[in-house]
Amino acid sequence: MGKKRGRLDIVEDMLLAIQKKGGEIKPTHLMYKSNLSYKQMNIYLEELMEKDFVEKKKLDERELIVIKDRGYHFLSKIKEMRQFEETFGLDD
Repeated sequence: MGKKRGRLDIVEDMLLAIQKKGGEIKPTHLMYKSNLSYKQMNIYLEELMEKDFVEKKKLDERELIVIKDRGYHFLSKIKEMRQFEETFGLDD
């Protein structure tokens, strides 16, 4: 059985899912791509909006989650951190 994802891993998964969809994603797609329940996704989404990583936008009748510059910056720092861990053999 695989290692349980931590909070940072979940946030990274969510932001990467949005990034891979061109910077915007429907909430249900984000839920599936991040492998979260509806309730879990909303908890993390609230936190990401509070930290100004993402925002919700209405487009016609659709709601979209859009990654913001601060979210992209966070993703780049996470990537640097993962590379650092790998370089020094700290990744499991």
